[in-house]
Amino acid sequence: PNRENIRDVIMNVIFLSVRTGSSRLPKKALYEIQGKTTIEYLIDRLKKSKYAEKVIVCTTELKDDDILCDIAERNDIDYFRGSSPDKLMRWLGATERYGVDFFVNVDGDDIFFDAGLADICFEQRKDVDFIDGQGQYNDVYGVSSHALNMVCKLKQSNETEFIKPFFYDIKEYINIQKIVNVPDKYKKRKMRLTLDYEEDFEFFKNVIEHFLDNSKEMEFEDVVKYIEENPEVSNINWHREQDWKENQERFI
Repeated sequence: PNRENIRDVIMNVIFLSVRTGSSRLPKKALYEIQGKTTIEYLIDRLKKSKYAEKVIVCTTELKDDDILCDIAERNDIDYFRGSSPDKLMRWLGATERYGVDFFVNVDGDDIFFDAGLADICFEQRKDVDFIDGQGQYNDVYGVSSHALNMVCKLKQSNETEFIKPFFYDIKEYINIQKIVNVPDKYKKRKMRLTLDYEEDFEFFKNVIEHFLDNSKEMEFEDVVKYIEENPEVSNINWHREQDWKENQERFI
């Protein structure tokens, strides 16, 4: 696009990576809790970032994902449509379309992702090409456009759903850092905050309805406190954590 007379690049962006074609729980982004889709709960949370200049839905060109673009428009955020199998190429297209210099990725199944975790990546981004934030309640990655361009030129596969290894494959060419200064509230304990299975949906439904029914804001620390004080809530889906780990290990 012609960006003449405006800033050449957007410095800080959140990419919300989401599609309807999940193999384990199809159309999970469209599941509703009290009249609102799960993806919209996440969009509301991402809009609270102190540093992100845009939140951009990154989805596919498949017709089934038209609805995700409609949701983005309805919630006054941008979207980009790209490769269905290749998440990295989808991101590359989005960085080129919007002139993005650095972005933090958030996956659409991390419904309780806290914008504060993305902001930690933005604060750490100086002279860093890839911030590795794996191992929190929700994995988070900060990526420079330079690193993404290099990965996309050198990668040997378009099966890129699990993106971290692709950046470590080119670690001699880019500056990689582990995420730092992470508050304890983001460090994973016995609760599962990812939407992959029916039990996960029941878990999220329980927590969200608790806060809505009591007219409370869903601040991350309050969500964690509620779950810790009510172990029966954590037990709704905790047994699925091992299934999820085994699935992730297929990509490592």
